[in-house]
Amino acid sequence: MNAIECKNLTHYYGKKLVFENLSFNVKEGSILGLLGKNGTGKTTTINILNGFLQPQSGECLIYGENSQNLSPQNKARIGFLIEGHIQYTFMNIHQIEKFYSKFYPKWDNEPYWHLMSKLQVSPKQKISNMSCGQRSQVALGLILAQDPDLLILDDFSMGLDPGYRRLFIDYLREYAKEKKKTIFTTSHIIQDMERLIDDLLIMDFNRVLAQRSVKSFMQEFKQFHLELENPDIDISNEEFVVNSEKVNNKLELYTYESEEKVLNFLKNNGVVHKNFRQVEMGLEDAFIGLTGKY
Repeated sequence: MNAIECKNLTHYYGKKLVFENLSFNVKEGSILGLLGKNGTGKTTTINILNGFLQPQSGECLIYGENSQNLSPQNKARIGFLIEGHIQYTFMNIHQIEKFYSKFYPKWDNEPYWHLMSKLQVSPKQKISNMSCGQRSQVALGLILAQDPDLLILDDFSMGLDPGYRRLFIDYLREYAKEKKKTIFTTSHIIQDMERLIDDLLIMDFNRVLAQRSVKSFMQEFKQFHLELENPDIDISNEEFVVNSEKVNNKLELYTYESEEKVLNFLKNNGVVHKNFRQVEMGLEDAFIGLTGKY
């Protein structure tokens, strides 16, 4: 069963098209990461899901209901973390936990205080005196304590240093899998997503570039390096080439094709080369290879 079903979403800001006929599903119990460069519609998608924004056409269903008109019962099943992590900054972390707990019948403060212990802050720590990254984790802890079935998180690791990011990502994945939670999330830090997500949706301007499991994407999308004898040869427009970058005679080639098929193409078309090799990639390398550096 799907926790989220978005069908044929189209949205503009003025005359600028953000995306057209965007469709995707998020399975219950899975963690899906929405990846894209700045301005490709990640936060717009989040705002449509949380009902802040009405798309020009199409719809998003959350547990079978339109995200623009969710029932109180379904709203109670969803935890939202929006970009900016707005909170009552005059409170300390003990006061804000007590304040929020009155609104949620299923409130469980254990994950909240677990996260606070990892931040190594005292219960009397004022939120106004915390860093941006610490505030984001207070917001995340308050969401986990609501015990939602679905977490929709926009840049939840914003402002955290690398050590804290890894700690919280590992905690969040362990929490979600143990509690069978569903997560839909965005992040500008691709290394974070590689440790967290099961499935990915990579967006470019006005289109979807990839929508599949992380495992299958990393197995099927490949990077090859080679040196051309003739640096003027250009194969960037060949059908099997997803992306490429050439500096002098050195070529980086990104494709879903196998090494054998690429080598056969080069041989059959008389492309003389040397030092051909496949390069192992992390998710960030693959993301840049798919979307381009610029």
